Amino acid sequence: MLELQNLSFQVSDDSEGHKEIIKNINLTFEDHTFIAITGPNGGGKSTLAKLIMGIEQPTSGKIIFNGSDITHMSITERAKAGISFAFQQPVRFKGIKVKDLITLAVGDTAKKQPNICDYLSKVGLCARDYINRDIDSSLSGGELKRIEIATIIARNTPLAVFDEPEAGIDLWSFNNLIQVFEELHASSDNSLIIISHQERILNIADEIVVLAGGTLQARGKREDILPELLKGTEGCRFYQRAN
Repeated sequence: MLELQNLSFQVSDDSEGHKEIIKNINLTFEDHTFIAITGPNGGGKSTLAKLIMGIEQPTSGKIIFNGSDITHMSITERAKAGISFAFQQPVRFKGIKVKDLITLAVGDTAKKQPNICDYLSKVGLCARDYINRDIDSSLSGGELKRIEIATIIARNTPLAVFDEPEAGIDLWSFNNLIQVFEELHASSDNSLIIISHQERILNIADEIVVLAGGTLQARGKREDILPELLKGTEGCRFYQRAN
């Protein structure tokens, strides 16, 4: 279980002195839940995800994960505690091959190459074509995104956080990602937190959290929150419909 207690985050601003990005957020994420966090651009969604992973440190408040205070833990310590993170723009690792990255993610259970191939197949990539590729500029954004998700599947952590996984990928890849997320949620007891504007991602979540202006605006079951979002934001860029 993940708990955010009175969580705030501010940055220095030349004109205003300090700008508060996250304002006193209180949220609890139960085990084995699929939570979608949405809201307008600049509302604090990606910052909240980075606070959970430890990429940013809160100005005040606490982050509790499975009963332990991880507020001041490093990214590496949080990863060891069981949290995975997928960046909006995945990192490229020049000189590292796809098979090496996934082997590292799997850990001691990666004894045979077919295991690695299975993870690539789950995200719609032909293992034979990708397993020996370098994770560099030769890969498209969509390919890189799917490889990153394959590593998260391989890690199999209790909590996985995805920051706008739809960003920069083609429609085929997006459709495949929807299926991957559904299967991830159905096949394990792990929890998913996905930052997204996409209606189709919101539509497969158990619960939706709406964040705007750095504050919690709404939280509830998908069937309760999504219709209100669709009614209240018609004609606005609050979310994006997937064709």
